[in-house]
Amino acid sequence: MVLLMSNNNDNNPAEAAGYAAAGAAAGAGVAATVGGMGLAVGGTAVAIGAAPVIAAGAVVGLAAYGLKKIFG
Repeated sequence: MVLLMSNNNDNNPAEAAGYAAAGAAAGAGVAATVGGMGLAVGGTAVAIGAAPVIAAGAVVGLAAYGLKKIFG
């Protein structure tokens, strides 16, 4: 297993928060555009509200920040 290590140790919490906020905003936009969502499995269905979509957007934003730190 190869680990990609960066010599850049200057973590910037404000920049990471910006990426998370941008991802959350994108998630909110998706939730507003798509509207009511649900997950149907095996004859049962569960509604998915906006909060999980916004949280997933924040996670994607933080992943983008991590990729920027690795390759940037």
